[in-house]
Amino acid sequence: MELYRRSRNAPVTNWMILINVLVFLYTALRGGMSDNDILLRYGASYTPYIFENHEYWRLLTAAFLHFGIRHLGNNMLVLFVTGDSLEHALGHVKYLIFYLFSAVGASAASLAVEVAMGQKVLSAGASGAVFAVLGGLIWVLIRNSGRFEEFRIRNLLFFSGMMLLSGFFTEGVDNAAHAGGLLVGFLLAVVLYRRPAVTLFSTDMT
Repeated sequence: MELYRRSRNAPVTNWMILINVLVFLYTALRGGMSDNDILLRYGASYTPYIFENHEYWRLLTAAFLHFGIRHLGNNMLVLFVTGDSLEHALGHVKYLIFYLFSAVGASAASLAVEVAMGQKVLSAGASGAVFAVLGGLIWVLIRNSGRFEEFRIRNLLFFSGMMLLSGFFTEGVDNAAHAGGLLVGFLLAVVLYRRPAVTLFSTDMT
């Protein structure tokens, strides 16, 4: 995968990264890197607050909060590398819809697992949406015979699988959000992505 490209043309991806960074700086300056109550105050996902207080908006806001600089950096790096290609495939408006719905879908998957296991966990991070971008790209690659821009289906599947697998060997990782995001992203791409028609012949009339 190439880190830099000649032309990104991905304003939505760039804005998502910028918003995540600005929100992190805002919460960090208020103690969010050492006090989880700060993240809870600003929108982290927490089962009792969602169900008892009906604060369903946390399913979205949690995707813009991070527990530390490494947490933020890892998510934004993967989003930077992959997000613009999916934005090129879907178009800016569809990609924005994709990203926001993916964030909610990944948080909902995490919440469902927490409820099923009787857990009450404070959750935050863009990784669910980032995994959704990977899932969406997988569908785009399938529809384009395994190749799209610099991505190849085999490489992306391996990368996604390794990222997903590594979460099960790392403490404090929301694997339900990762797996849920990957699936939600794949399904949303099935609905939203339309492969451009290929024009075999063109006529230049003057």
